[in-house]
Amino acid sequence: MAVRLAPLWSGNEIAAATGGSLSEEFVVTGVSFDSREVEAGHLFIAMRGEQADGHAYIDKALAAGAAGIICEQAIDAPHVRVTDSFAALQALARAARARCAGQIIGVTGSAGKTGTKEALAAALNRHTPGRVHKSVKSYNNHTGVPLSLARMPRDSRYAVLEMGMNHVGELAELTALVRPHVAIITTIAPAHVGHFTGVEQIADAKAEIFGGLEAGGHAIIPHDSPFADRLAAAAAAAGAAHITRFGIGEGAMPRARDWVGDSLTGGSLVTAEWAGRTLCFQLAPPGEHWVANAMAVLAAVDAVGGDLAAAGLALADLPGLAGRGARHALALASGGQAVLIDESYNANPASMRATIAQLGREAVGKGRALVLLGAMKELGAESDHYHAVLADDLLAAQVEFAWLVGAEMATLTHALEGRIAFAHGDNIEGLADDIARALRDGDRLLVKGSNSVGLSRVVTALTGGGA
Repeated sequence: MAVRLAPLWSGNEIAAATGGSLSEEFVVTGVSFDSREVEAGHLFIAMRGEQADGHAYIDKALAAGAAGIICEQAIDAPHVRVTDSFAALQALARAARARCAGQIIGVTGSAGKTGTKEALAAALNRHTPGRVHKSVKSYNNHTGVPLSLARMPRDSRYAVLEMGMNHVGELAELTALVRPHVAIITTIAPAHVGHFTGVEQIADAKAEIFGGLEAGGHAIIPHDSPFADRLAAAAAAAGAAHITRFGIGEGAMPRARDWVGDSLTGGSLVTAEWAGRTLCFQLAPPGEHWVANAMAVLAAVDAVGGDLAAAGLALADLPGLAGRGARHALALASGGQAVLIDESYNANPASMRATIAQLGREAVGKGRALVLLGAMKELGAESDHYHAVLADDLLAAQVEFAWLVGAEMATLTHALEGRIAFAHGDNIEGLADDIARALRDGDRLLVKGSNSVGLSRVVTALTGGGA
């Protein structure tokens, strides 16, 4: 039986929201600004970008089944003509936010944004199936956030929207669009630090998310961060009615009182407590950083009046995300099996150290710990330092061999000389074959680096493109 999608926007609604001229009435069930993502019934927004002009792809979008177009010129198809397509996208986002009576949750942080967003959406969806909207992929920038809002069904009970930034002022603009009822900061770390004067300025820039909080809103901050008090002060100054400090250390609420690794699933068995309540649950993704992020999820579920027991069940069922912890069993030509841990989507000093430490914990007694690490980008003057100090993390994790990619890794190679075997290159050519030949039964291979390094292509080559 064919599934009929509910109407998302009518042409009249789009014209009213954007101030554009409607050629003829139409109805759409989705929104895209990338012609490759257009499906039957979608609205295609033809935007002019630095690399391409979306108007050149209108015919392709129509061929894919677009039911209507937002564009800056007259065309022979149902459309709303506007003077600025990007401004129209933002206007549509504001209209979507204005008509939604549900609760909106914004998520930002130097690491863990996407995983926390996915976990929170899953936790809420377990309680209210089909009524939770979320950002897709990592659509968290000046175009991705308004697109995520424009896609939000009018009857959404909850929406979980990821927001990113790499410059001062970016989150202020995004949170003004999202106007969250709950704002989460997962962690503060030197990601994109090359664009800031230091980590303190990163903390202040992340705290911009609180400026968009609705009256009576909740700020959820990482208690274990050295910047927790700074973030709490910023939230209070922005008018947050409730400030929750999640984490692991004493004083956090909710707090992971204790947890143990689950040898069968690779995850953790966690006991969380806050305000006289206790919740024991299984957490599918491994690692201490995920235990902390799970506390942020519980805090947000509690803030919006969700079902905590259902949230615990959802956390046990979380799948690994491609590029962010997905695990692949690799059948070896020599016999046996190795495990590939795919963290290839992004990297900064904090997330790099956390995943290396987790690799060391998992590999104990099971096989060799191996890494394929790509350069961490946008670290500015401190780049050499942040790469070099990874040597201590690799030693602590008892890594036996490291494949290193990118010129920035040169300082790490100097720190590893005579301590850990490694191979270093400026590109990924031939890496998949080299790694495949080197793998042995029981090995665990961590793949992590900034997305621009392209390590995802090595993952695809080693896994055959499978999930």
